Amino acid sequence: MRDRLPSQTDGYYRRVKIKIIIFESYGLIMYIAAVKLTFYISQSNSLKNKRQVCRSLVDRARQKFNASVAEVGTQELHKILTIGVAVISGEKSHAQQSIDEIIRFMDENTDAELTEVAEI
Repeated sequence: MRDRLPSQTDGYYRRVKIKIIIFESYGLIMYIAAVKLTFYISQSNSLKNKRQVCRSLVDRARQKFNASVAEVGTQELHKILTIGVAVISGEKSHAQQSIDEIIRFMDENTDAELTEVAEI
């Protein structure tokens, strides 16, 4: 079993503190939640290997959750992968729950080790 992040307990994640932006226009409210995930890819020995891991993880997360997911940094480092995730919802609790599920999914569905979860 992998080393656990501080945000994990008994296989379930505690809620990660994320910044939720409230946008109001014409009486409509949107909640925007975003996080930055950093992974360490120990088996990667080239940028090509890293791109394969990234593409697979990003595509699966986009399909499953209909969220905005993209590589956002450390693009020149072949062992470090930084991914940004954003969710827009009409309810604050739904935005938080979606982010929590995406983090869990991405951690459990890759050979890379999730090393950091940070608010954007």
